[in-house]
Amino acid sequence: MELKIAEYKRFEDIKHVREDGSEFWYARELAPALEYSKWENFSKVIGRAMIACENSGHSVSDDFPEVRKIVEAGVTSKPKLDYELTRYASSIANKSTTC
Repeated sequence: MELKIAEYKRFEDIKHVREDGSEFWYARELAPALEYSKWENFSKVIGRAMIACENSGHSVSDDFPEVRKIVEAGVTSKPKLDYELTRYASSIANKSTTC
């Protein structure tokens, strides 16, 4: 049971809350919390989770909205794709890690 509490805390620690009170998790922050060290591997999980979301009748664009984050890359900066995952989307992604 203690491991589940630690997992929950790790998940809640990276949660963001919008001004309207809605919660979301950045996929790039969720990846290491689910023990993915490479975005390329976790992006496949996100893809499977999107399919599961669509198959369940949910809107992928609502549960997995794409965002671009500017990151520093040496002397320049460039946009990187990320997603603002709803709690539902985060849960599906977590379940998709075992597929």
